[in-house]
Parts: sequence; structure tokens; C-alpha cells
Amino acid sequence: MLAFEPKLGALLEELHTRSRSQDGLLADYYRKRAKRGVDLSVFDADTERFMSDKLVALDVDKAEFCYHVCRALGAKRIVEAGTSFGVSTLYLAAAVRDNGHAPGDGLVIGTEHEPDKALAARSHFERAGLAPYIDLREGDLRETLAHIDAPIDFMLMDIWTPMVLPAIERVAPCLRRGAVVIADNTTTFRDAYDEYFHFIANPANGLRTQTLPFDGGLEFTVKEG
Repeated sequence: MLAFEPKLGALLEELHTRSRSQDGLLADYYRKRAKRGVDLSVFDADTERFMSDKLVALDVDKAEFCYHVCRALGAKRIVEAGTSFGVSTLYLAAAVRDNGHAPGDGLVIGTEHEPDKALAARSHFERAGLAPYIDLREGDLRETLAHIDAPIDFMLMDIWTPMVLPAIERVAPCLRRGAVVIADNTTTFRDAYDEYFHFIANPANGLRTQTLPFDGGLEFTVKEG
């Protein structure tokens, strides 16, 4: 892991360990759904109940990659769709801070639909001392991302695939030229990302993309025009 200050480093290690400890439960749950012939990209009431206490944190190598990209961009304003317990948010906020931006001036706008997860995330932000860099908006991202100030330097999407298109539709107009959008698991759920790829392919949106060979695939999309 990156050599963050002890307080942040210890918290990230704790959260990643908790997330990894749930991997077996997640694999077993989806294996059983697959045997029943359930579309694994469907987020139904049963899935919502099961996932309510699961961290499903972005893998360490992916989170560190996002941190480094944000540092290279000098990122000041970031949007994250799918905050969950706030693990990846901590990496993003640390990048904004380490880029030398003042709290509030440099900002990560996070979104989370589950109230309990949002509550836990806010606690983690306070523990890490990064809360002043984070604006966590609770609710449906189609509403919480309806109004964001441009320019946005970086966006991370680690969210259920049906919400990916609404997220990029709201944020794309605010992306500055050279901004980067990262979307997780675009190889594993390629078909479920179909609408996202159609959006990127539209020349009017000024985006170019490449799938990076991280586990499950990591989509690296750049705002060109």
C-alpha cells in the first residue's frame, strides 16, 4: 500500500481487510444467484438487502492507481459515484489534499444511496481527518449529481451498472479538457456497460476510452474536447 500518514494508512488497511473478509460471502451469494439463472447485473430487493453491510471496496491496486492519476492531473475537483463505506473516497481526498488544495476549495463530491453506508463513510472521513475535503451527497445520484460546479478533473464510478449512464450523463458536461473518468469492472460486466460505451462512442461527448488490464477491467476514459 501507499505510504500514507499513520492515521490514514492504518484506517485504509483496516477497511481493506474488512472488505476482503467479505469476498467469500459475495462469491457464494452470486454463485447461488447464477445457478438460479438470475441476471447478475440486476440489483433487486434481495441484492440490496444482502449488500447493505458489505464494503465492496475498490481493490488496493485500483485505488492507488486512481490516487496517482489524480496527483498527475493536479486534481482539484473530483466526483465519485458509489461511495459505499468511503474507502476509495479516502484515496481521492488524500490526492486532493496532497495536490496542495485547501479544504473546500479542493473537493471530492461523493454519492451514496444507502443511509447506513453514508453514516459509516462520514465516520471514516472524520477518523482520517479528510472530512473537510469531502461533500458526501446522500440519495439517488440522478438527483444528487444534478447540480455540480465545473470544472471536474476526475471521476470514479464504482457503482451498480444501471446507474453508470445516469452518472456520466450528469457529469460529462462538467469535465474539463484532459479530465479522466475511471469505471470499474468493465471487462467482467461488459454487456451491462453497453449504454456507457455507446455514450463514450458518441463524438458529441468528446470522450476517448481504453480498457486497462486490472482484475475485472478498469475503464480509462479521457475528455478530449
